Amino acid sequence: MKVGLFFGSFNPIHVGHLIIANFMATQTDLDQVWIVVSPQNPLKKSNSLARDSDRLHLVRIAIDDNPSLRASNVEFNLPKPSYTIDTLTYLKEEHENKEFVLIMGGDNVASLKKWKNYELILANHQIYVYERPEYKMGELANHPSVKVFKAPQMKISASYIRKCLKEKKSIQYLVTPEVFDYLDSSSMYRFL
Repeated sequence: MKVGLFFGSFNPIHVGHLIIANFMATQTDLDQVWIVVSPQNPLKKSNSLARDSDRLHLVRIAIDDNPSLRASNVEFNLPKPSYTIDTLTYLKEEHENKEFVLIMGGDNVASLKKWKNYELILANHQIYVYERPEYKMGELANHPSVKVFKAPQMKISASYIRKCLKEKKSIQYLVTPEVFDYLDSSSMYRFL
């Protein structure tokens, strides 16, 4: 089984994330996409990060029963901060029958050389990249392990959604109806 790993804080997950995950799961050679909720990205600040369990719950209700998508908390019990190479090593040991492929945006390809052991990632894993026209991908876009796709995208950001919630503005249609209902009835993100 070929599994795409779509890492992110998903703070919160929105329809833009789901469009990319579904595209990769249904329009490439991947059998499934795991949406990996990361506890803390070592390259990002965490001051507006909701609790891990809350973000995972939102991913689960967003994907519902889609057999092509799976919510993953694999990084919750790994040492912090989470490094992709460590997660990949752990997953390969736990799932010897699966081939893991990274899914990332073009902006991440440009900064890949800052990642811990990025050379090992490129040597041992394919990277499926969705183009982000406003970002240059740099020289690694031409690496043999990197495959670039033109996935449909929406210019939605989790930070915009959090801002709307804090300002008591509607986020309807930016997230799935289930995520909308959950966030609408909770105080999550309203006081960050």
